[in-house]
Amino acid sequence: MSHLDTELRLLNDDILEIMYLVKTQLEKGKKALITFDKELAHDIIANEKRVDGLELKIDRDCENILALFNPVAVDLRFVIASLKINSDLERLGDHANSIAKYILEYGHAIDEKVIKKMRIVEMYDTAIQMLSNVFSAYIAEDTEKARKVFSKDQLLNEINQQAASSTAKLIQKDPKNIELYLYLFSIIRKLERVGDLTKNTAEQLVFYIEAKVLKHKKLNSKKARDQEE
Repeated sequence: MSHLDTELRLLNDDILEIMYLVKTQLEKGKKALITFDKELAHDIIANEKRVDGLELKIDRDCENILALFNPVAVDLRFVIASLKINSDLERLGDHANSIAKYILEYGHAIDEKVIKKMRIVEMYDTAIQMLSNVFSAYIAEDTEKARKVFSKDQLLNEINQQAASSTAKLIQKDPKNIELYLYLFSIIRKLERVGDLTKNTAEQLVFYIEAKVLKHKKLNSKKARDQEE
């Protein structure tokens, strides 16, 4: 095995580790919200340092591989994709951390019926499933699994779009709990961003494996529709 192969294998292991870590952070966040588990929320915040440290290590390793080994073709795509995936996963971890802080700042158990009514459990389940799909797709280098993320992200966008009016109605009906509804609205916005970042990760997997840039295709498609209109 060459030095480059060794470095790429180690980089692959680190990407898997940060992916698993942020998925676990998200899973803990769901449980902490539903059960008002303050210790679990504190655990998420403490683990954010691990996510940040791993992100910095992966960045340095990618830079060293590019500088020392001059990778080409699929190896180069893997390193470029790893840089972008790493950044998106770290930001995803930031959102999980912010949600944990919201839970602690509110400081009270939340009626599970309210959480479900605002479709936050549904969002969490969808976001976690998206991350699981990406995790499996990354391990198997399976772009079909990666593409399953795109349709799931539409559900998160739909819930997010309805959230403002749903929150306003709840506040009008129950103004004494305005703080609670605003916290839950903020969590919805964070989970929508989690979906976007997970979708970005799936797009980078397709780029690495198939050498296809999906983001540019979507932009070109939008321009074509605008010109037709």
